[in-house]
Amino acid sequence: MRMDDELKMKKPFNKQAMAIRLTLAALAVLTLFAFATFNYKDIQFLDAILSTAHTVKTMFFQPLLRHLSFIEAVKHLIITLGLAFLTTLFGAIIALVLGLLAANNLSNPKLSIAIKGAVAFIRAVPTVLWVLIFAVAAGLGSVAAVIGMTFHSVSYLVKTYSESFEELDEGVIEALKASGANWVQIVFQAVLPSSITYLISWTFMRFEINFAVALAMGAAAGAGGIGYDMFMASSYYYDVREIGAITYLILTFAILLELMAGRIKKKLRLQA
Repeated sequence: MRMDDELKMKKPFNKQAMAIRLTLAALAVLTLFAFATFNYKDIQFLDAILSTAHTVKTMFFQPLLRHLSFIEAVKHLIITLGLAFLTTLFGAIIALVLGLLAANNLSNPKLSIAIKGAVAFIRAVPTVLWVLIFAVAAGLGSVAAVIGMTFHSVSYLVKTYSESFEELDEGVIEALKASGANWVQIVFQAVLPSSITYLISWTFMRFEINFAVALAMGAAAGAGGIGYDMFMASSYYYDVREIGAITYLILTFAILLELMAGRIKKKLRLQA
């Protein structure tokens, strides 16, 4: 115990740890101050909690489609799925090329830094904002949603793809270069075969993200699909039972998508 105490006393001052502690303390103080000064407008918390519980109970235990049939809901879900699939497909194709050019072990260092810097800037801007930016030129609708979501998908996948390529053993690349292989042969004979499982895993993850984003874009950008139906049910109709039914439909599809992705990745691992 004495040795531990002496080590703690001799531990050097860590500026990073101190900055994190001060930041957390400031956030805690600001949170308490906000709760103390917030204008609650005579809200009855007990009534609000009971009302919320009743709404949740109605939504998830009494789901019912009223303003559209089950077949229509499935069709709209397929539209949302198509939007996510297109953006993921376009993004993966473009990102594969840019990812190879952004990998440090396969490209010029200056070109790699330029591409990584550009995609980092694109990633920093939310997808919704990119969709709205492109909506100025293309108008609100599925076109702007596809372009904006593809733009953000490319930036996400370039980072993940390039990092997967950079994990390749340098000795393999040097051996291929010594045998006279050119850049294209190195990519198709060594880089892609060794990284295919990672590429598919990241692509499926981005597809799941794009599916969730496509739901929001159905309402925010007028892209249609099941997201627009949920927006109408939650704001125009305010039918919590229909919101619950749509939520269950989306959740069922998300689970099936995850199971399918897991099987494909497992099969690829066995083949590898």
